[in-house]
Formats: sequence, structure tokens, C-alpha cells
Amino acid sequence: MFEDHILDNMRKEDNSKKTLVVSAVNLIEGGTLTIMRECLKIAVADLGDEWDIVALVHDKKLIDLPTVQCIEFPKAKRSWFLRLYYELYIFKSLSKRLAPDLWLSLHDITPNVCARRQAVYCHNPSPFYRQTFRESILDPTFFLFSKMYSFVYKTNIQRNHHVVVQQKWLREEFKRRYGARNVVVAHPIDSVSSSGARERRRGDTTIFFFPSLSRFFKNFEVICAAAELLAAEGVSQFEVRLTIDGTENRYSAGLLKRYGALGALRFIGRQNQIQMSVQYEAADCLIFPSRLETWGLPITEARALGMPMLVADVPYAHETVGTYDQVRFFPATDAIALAALMRDFIAGRLRFDHVVVPEPAAPFAKNWSDLLKILTTGL
Repeated sequence: MFEDHILDNMRKEDNSKKTLVVSAVNLIEGGTLTIMRECLKIAVADLGDEWDIVALVHDKKLIDLPTVQCIEFPKAKRSWFLRLYYELYIFKSLSKRLAPDLWLSLHDITPNVCARRQAVYCHNPSPFYRQTFRESILDPTFFLFSKMYSFVYKTNIQRNHHVVVQQKWLREEFKRRYGARNVVVAHPIDSVSSSGARERRRGDTTIFFFPSLSRFFKNFEVICAAAELLAAEGVSQFEVRLTIDGTENRYSAGLLKRYGALGALRFIGRQNQIQMSVQYEAADCLIFPSRLETWGLPITEARALGMPMLVADVPYAHETVGTYDQVRFFPATDAIALAALMRDFIAGRLRFDHVVVPEPAAPFAKNWSDLLKILTTGL
């Protein structure tokens, strides 16, 4: 499964150096790939010459850090059975060869490995979502996936010296459901300061923006229903841009069929990084109605721009928004309440909340440097 000559080339020249293994064979795109790259970048900068850093990756081309030694596992995403075979069997043999001081798994599963210390980073919220019967019929794969993930989280979790999650509500869930110990709340990106409230664009049309993948818990329908209510009232000077186009799955196809003729809604499809920057620049207000996230990166991105936000009133959202004075929260499934906030924003009379959110209790890491200190102290 891994080539002996690669490991031979990785023999330590200085036995006094410690070894960090970062396992990330399943991370190839999006926010999780960003997490892996940020972790390795900070590890190289902070741990310095005292540590050897080994990354287990899908493709070594994903990593542009010359001092990080990469071992590729290109078959890891072919099936869950193969993935579990790696985590529970193959990695144990690999760990005996590498003899790591810290094995950090960045993708939820606690592997069966030999290491002085283990830690697992858990960032999939699916087991904590209460799916309705209709949603189970609409997306049975997600239902099965959430049940499997609950089993995956629980397996071997007591082997970890630390379990890492992104928010304090997840810490409580991991303690309650899985009996996890030493659960660290680690924000996935450093705290951002707003650049100041964005000056309202001068234009005839107010643009609302919701960037997200097509998942039913993302709750696109509450935005669509709110836009329909406003249109029925004769409110016309607004536009809502959604990053789906109806081709992704049955959920988005149903939304397009139900609301596609509504002139205020624009189904613009998935956007690349450059296109996302253009959309953020054009938008007047972010709407973020998602009912389930481990973080909710668009909230952080909009806050950094000083953008006004209308956000679902659910636990993750308050922690992600943090201390901010350009936000209003609304009940996640209440299209009437959202329409009222949108109407007031369009008219320029919306009053925002001034939200103050304290930091989570220790152990808490506000960035990757803090987290690596917590994970490596005492080694």
C-alpha cells in the first residue's frame, strides 16, 4: 500500500528530532483542503528544525511545502471500505515504521496506530442533524452517511490524547455522545476583524447573496420562500443570488422547478475563488440560513468585508459571527420573518444587533499556532 523506498528515504538523520504525522488522505478540495494546508504551513513555521513533518495525502501535488515529506494514497477515496482499511490496518504498520511522537488525523477517523500521542480533528456535523422523514426520502444517502459517521466518530475515540472540534456546542456533543476526553475547541481560522461597516452601494437593486453547496440542511428554500413573499407584496428592487443551478441533485432540481420562474432569484451555480470575490464585491447583504455547520466560512468571509448579514438563529451561527454589529438573526425555518428583515434592509431601515460572544472555555485554540502548542506540549 505504500512503497518501502519512500520510507527508506525518510529515515531520520538526527534521532533527536521528533516526528509529526498529519493524516489527510481524504482531503482534496474546499474548506477541508484549506484546513490541511494551513495546518502544515503553521507546523513548518512553528515547530522548526526540531520536528520532521510527514503528511499522508491523496496527491502530493496538493502540498507546496518542500520540507514536508509526503506519502501519497491515491486510492483512499475510492470507497469507504478501503478508507477504513487504511485507517484501521495499513496505518498501524506505517506508524511502526515512522515512530511518530504525534499522529494528527485531520479527517474525523481515529486510526489504529502506534504513536506517543494521538489527536483527531472532527469537522463533519452530519451525526448531529435531526433529519425529517421527507429529507430522508429526498436524500437517503445523507441519512446513511450520518449514521455511519456516528459510528466512525465513536470508534477508537478513547485512544486520543485530544479531540479537536471547531465550536463549543460540538465539544458538548462529543462529550455527551461519545464520552470524549480533552476536547479542544479550535477555530479553523484566526479571528478576523471587520474592516468596518461596508458603505451601501448606490444602485436601484439590492443584492442578497448565499454561497453554499446543494444540501437540504443548507435551507435554500427559506430564502426562496421569502423572496416569493416579497414579490407577492410588490417588492421588486432586489435580487437574490444562489450558488446552485438545479443540476446538482434532486434537492436543487426541486428548488429550480418550484422557484425558477421567480424573477428576483438568480441560480448562478458553483463559483470558483475568483468568481466568489466578484460576487462578494457586488453583494449588499449575506443571507446564511443553514441549519447545520461546524463553522460556516461565508459568515467569516462576509464579516471580514464588513458586510451586513441575516443569519439563522442556531447555535453554530452565534459563535461564528462572534462579536459583530452588522447582523440580524432569524428563526431558521421562518420565511415570513426573513422576508420582513429583507424588506427592511431594502428600504434602509433595518436595525442591526450588536452581538458580543465570549471565547470558549479552555482548552481553546484561536488559531493553528495555539492548537499545535496544545497538542505538542509535553512531548
